[in-house]
Amino acid sequence: MRTASYSLRMVMFVIAGVVFGGRVTAESPSAKLWPSAFQTGSFHWVVGPPIVAARESTAEVTYFSIKDPSVVRFEDRWHLFCTVRGKPRTHQVEYLILRDWKDKQPRREFLKITDGYYCAPQVFYFRPHKKWYLIYQTSDLSRKPALQPAFSTNERLDDVEGWSPPSFLFPTGPEGVQRWIDFWIICDEERAYLFFTSLDGQFWRSETPLKDFPHGWSQPRVVLRADIFEAAHVYRLKGLPLYLAIIEAQNGSRRYYKAYLADRLDGEWRALAAERDKPFLGPQNVTFRGEPWCESFSHGELIREGIDERMEVNPDRLEMLFQGVSDQEMRGKVYGEIPWRLGLAVQQLPVIRERE
Repeated sequence: MRTASYSLRMVMFVIAGVVFGGRVTAESPSAKLWPSAFQTGSFHWVVGPPIVAARESTAEVTYFSIKDPSVVRFEDRWHLFCTVRGKPRTHQVEYLILRDWKDKQPRREFLKITDGYYCAPQVFYFRPHKKWYLIYQTSDLSRKPALQPAFSTNERLDDVEGWSPPSFLFPTGPEGVQRWIDFWIICDEERAYLFFTSLDGQFWRSETPLKDFPHGWSQPRVVLRADIFEAAHVYRLKGLPLYLAIIEAQNGSRRYYKAYLADRLDGEWRALAAERDKPFLGPQNVTFRGEPWCESFSHGELIREGIDERMEVNPDRLEMLFQGVSDQEMRGKVYGEIPWRLGLAVQQLPVIRERE
């Protein structure tokens, strides 16, 4: 019954969108069909205990944190790709497989893509190539900027040895980009889009025809200026003609998430939940199940409906895997030694307003 009701509402949404010129406003009839959070920008989350912490340190290696998760559900398992901060090696990517979120003994292996710096992964299955892609940032001191977006491919998601060596997305550093970080790819039926931030309140986009992916990127351009920082991720809202961008922001030493909407991936982004006192995800709108364990909600990913390049999420029930830390744990530490852990935020079920 729920599926039939939801489908009917979506049909009515599309019809109303056409009547109102393709864009639905808060005053149009179809606005009543949205999940309530996407009308009001009021999101509420429940967070349980941490799911994953950094490995235990050894006499030779110190592990400070596990962070920057990218996750897909595939063959009845959660597959996570995460940054691990430590010393003597500062940045590397760890791969984890969990049966469920209560799995206390996941399979954990470090990828061997490169011996150097690489982190902030994004994983997805690219249907046209029938391959898994891992997008990440690595470093090449001969380029400007030295930090560069790169990719590796694999025939099998769980083949740790099967990832190809790093290949850069751009042949050279694009002009006009002084800094860039946290690279994210999403595709529609015609083009692939690369989004990133530059740590200065700017959100950027580059694009390429789907047939040319992962090469052929356009000159990046700024598509949003706001009080934002890093870790910008973009999703398609399943069943709605809308895209959602979630972007990390700063409030003193704390981190939280803002959200923006667009009608198209090459369209204009407008604020949805973009204020410090009304965030997408932050201390103000989280209830903890059990002992509260973090005040910062940082670089995370929404749980997707599928595994592919479309990056679809269910707008009726969002879930977000994030990195969190308490103010006390953060106090007095340099950024690289902050003990981030991974937690899951589950959106409280919204009230759907039916048409009378």
